Amino acid sequence: MDEEERAKRPQGTPEPPDADSGSEAQDTPRDPGDSPEAAAPQEPPEDDPKPRGDRPADNADTPRATEQPDEAEQPARPDRAKRADETAQAQNNVNQYFYGALDAPGAIFGIGTADSANARRRAVGRLDAGEADAILAPYVEPDCFEEAVRALQQDGVVVLVGPPGTGKRSAAVALVAKVAEGTEYVVLSPGRSLEDLAGGRPVFEKGVGYVLIDRMNEAAGGTADFDWRRVRDTVREQGAHLVVTTVYQGEGDAPGSVRHMPWQPPDLTAVLRLRLVRAGCGQDTVEKAASLMPAGCRIAEVAAAAARIADGADPAGVWQEYGAAAAQPVRDWFDKTRSPQEWTEVTALAFVTGLGYRDFETCQERLEEHVAATFPELANDEETAEATRRDADRRLSLSRNSLVAVEERKDGALTRSALVFPHSQYRRWVLEELWSKRSTAYWDGVRDWLTELVATQPGLGLQLSVASGLALLTRPAFDEVAENYLHPWAAGAAGPAGQSTATLVLHCMCLDEGLAATALSVARGWVRSPDPELSSTATAAFSGALGVCFPTDAVKALLHRTLGRFDDQAWEAMVALAGLVVVLMECEQDAGAVLRPLAYRLKDKGGKLTAHQKDRTLDAALTVVARHTRTGRMVCAVLPARDPRQADPIGELWAGLLANRPYRRRVLLCLHLTLRDLSAATDEPEQTAERLGRSLGAALPPDERPRLGPSLRQVVGRFDKAAAPLIDIFLEAVLSTED
Repeated sequence: MDEEERAKRPQGTPEPPDADSGSEAQDTPRDPGDSPEAAAPQEPPEDDPKPRGDRPADNADTPRATEQPDEAEQPARPDRAKRADETAQAQNNVNQYFYGALDAPGAIFGIGTADSANARRRAVGRLDAGEADAILAPYVEPDCFEEAVRALQQDGVVVLVGPPGTGKRSAAVALVAKVAEGTEYVVLSPGRSLEDLAGGRPVFEKGVGYVLIDRMNEAAGGTADFDWRRVRDTVREQGAHLVVTTVYQGEGDAPGSVRHMPWQPPDLTAVLRLRLVRAGCGQDTVEKAASLMPAGCRIAEVAAAAARIADGADPAGVWQEYGAAAAQPVRDWFDKTRSPQEWTEVTALAFVTGLGYRDFETCQERLEEHVAATFPELANDEETAEATRRDADRRLSLSRNSLVAVEERKDGALTRSALVFPHSQYRRWVLEELWSKRSTAYWDGVRDWLTELVATQPGLGLQLSVASGLALLTRPAFDEVAENYLHPWAAGAAGPAGQSTATLVLHCMCLDEGLAATALSVARGWVRSPDPELSSTATAAFSGALGVCFPTDAVKALLHRTLGRFDDQAWEAMVALAGLVVVLMECEQDAGAVLRPLAYRLKDKGGKLTAHQKDRTLDAALTVVARHTRTGRMVCAVLPARDPRQADPIGELWAGLLANRPYRRRVLLCLHLTLRDLSAATDEPEQTAERLGRSLGAALPPDERPRLGPSLRQVVGRFDKAAAPLIDIFLEAVLSTED
């Protein structure tokens, strides 16, 4: 394998230094009893997605790099490289299909009201002015708002308790905006424990308003009031304010040290009127929309309907798809006596929507076999049941079912028929009706059918359809989904396809702001599991939409896995970190959420990393900087062109790797490939090359800067004349860096 191909191979992983190479990194004895977590250095401040200018690079403890790169490359490990490449490809396929399906015409999820946007933006971190204004400008205060203001002013902390869809998130931001001294607002991860908050993690800043949305339920204990008192005192001492939202009231009386307020939604008619007036709608339109608004709407539905009406849609038609109006046709259907065939039609459609007639009928027939025992007319005579399935005119029955529609979809030059619900919102209501009306035995049959289906008919299209159905089912029946699908499939009960489907369920849950925190809780439990299959599935989930929503949690979990004792799990986590960088970049989010903590750990300022942990950190950094985007370009060429802020952490990663002899030659190859790809990655390759050079120069010790040029030119040789001008600009920028 030549040098450039070896440098390109880390689509999955870099070549690890060989144990017999005699390198300095391998000379230190390893203690198998070392705890990666105990020895890990303190991480940089979290929950802040933006680069900070007050985090200067510190190279005082960085080992000096040699003048020339190694002549001998370490031998490759084909088995590890193959597994890592396969892992990377599997993660890429799942993420690419998921995000591609969100944009595809005819995609039907029925989850949330702003599906695609929710999965493409972080749910935590500092709110910029635009994000804050989007929440505050159309906000309508409910009757309980002023009482919450007084509690927040008095204690510095208040907890809003209520079911999903009551406006707690917007209320939390509105409360800190009204009470906090400054105009900075930070959304904290729902995974933050009371111990974290009381211990100053994150570090609360004076005048800043903090909100913790959908806080996860912690194990009940007798110290809740004491723990909340510690949180209150910590926030007060720092001059900050904190609003926490949760759906959990908890057992017994609420802690007296911090007010736990039952939250009520605002007047939805007022919410609708305000949004329509702000959008410039005429008074007649506003009044018509308000008079037609049905009961049973959630705040997010009102906001979505208002946006459509403001764009010119007829209010009467819009309201048919929200609230009680959307649910009524479904409820009417279920109120009538239905045959076993009709029950299985709507059940199958709830999970495998979008199939053609032949594939759908095959799936439905298999479902009927699994649930036949739950219907008295079929349970006692298997021969009759089999004949009923064989002789059924399924297509005629489907055409008569008012909950089934046929949609003509373009497939290249051809058109195909796809079976769907008449309205995407029907899917949610059908699942809720099925859950409330069918027995446990019926759902056991559904479980066995879906497990068989996923395991025997692999394909990301089918997996995504099943996953989106299960994500919708989590609303009325989370325990059912978790215990019968998510956990078994994530543990390998349905094979690799089941693990991919479990990952997609978590991705689909991220489409709904009310389910995203639950998805995070599930993945955090898996990643801590001693079961390697569960932790592997969590790793895949954190490399995609879940990591986009909760980047701090994802990076913390993946970095911890890179330090584990098992090589395969560590390499898998490194691949996921690199994949998350690409997904964050493609979603136009801050990829520095991965790069900054990795660069910080690579410096190891306090010398807390063991030799084992240092090696794993270096391997992770090399995997990230050697990653390719989906277009085949080096990520370090594309990323700083799209987001100039990322040049500095990329430079710090390069500098840390160059200082370690076993990695130096491969980093130089990555540098060369990155500079070569700049011309294809950006219209301003010279400016990007200069920016990267300045960043690397600032991270290198002064006496190492002049040594970089000869080393890089020796690796490049005389054959890449196209990249030569950019290499010259890059090296000149490195040398011109001022301390």
